[in-house]
Amino acid sequence: MSTNPYETVGFYDSAIVAGRHRAIVGGRWEETGRIEMAVLQEAGLLPHHHLLDIGAGALRLGCKAVPYLDPGHYWATDASRKILLAGYDNELADPERLNPMQLVEDAVFEFPGVPAIITHAIAFAVFPHLTMAYLRRALTNLRRFDRLESFLFTVFLAPDVVTAMSPYRQPDGVVTHDIRAPYHVLAEDVAHLAQCSGWQVTRSDVMLPRGQVLFVAQPIRL
Repeated sequence: MSTNPYETVGFYDSAIVAGRHRAIVGGRWEETGRIEMAVLQEAGLLPHHHLLDIGAGALRLGCKAVPYLDPGHYWATDASRKILLAGYDNELADPERLNPMQLVEDAVFEFPGVPAIITHAIAFAVFPHLTMAYLRRALTNLRRFDRLESFLFTVFLAPDVVTAMSPYRQPDGVVTHDIRAPYHVLAEDVAHLAQCSGWQVTRSDVMLPRGQVLFVAQPIRL
């Protein structure tokens, strides 16, 4: 049975009413937002690029990316548009730099209404809460963005197939699982899924909160 709190009825509504829009997207708000911006800039993100922030929550990254990017160059998706709008209302220093219509509700990684101009995409701390089928959907559907240079995403890893069958304690203390959230996967599974979806992936050695591992995917274009 899933233990994913984000799937609980009323989870977002009650948290927003309580003013906990930051807390429910994983904590470490400032630290994680800075790391997200740093890895994107390391991947080549410049102000004129167009960023898609997948599973953006309350705009932990958005509140830093919107001032950095040219106006209108940030798009965000999340399973709950309410949490996106909570971030828009409370976290943006200059909301006029972002049209709220660019905050899109999308629980199944179809990216509805997101234009083809996207050059960079990131899904930070999203897939640890979901089965690998969602990563496959994201990789497959992102292929329609012809200008996309790189897609950054994080997962928890288990070291081998035997260890993956049991709960596994990550370097930062989080216990992950193979059949319930938070999920871990094998690095080989990530590489295989990416290749089958038309991507090549590189594992980054950057240290991330809670022991997550960053992968940088680039589309294979013939």
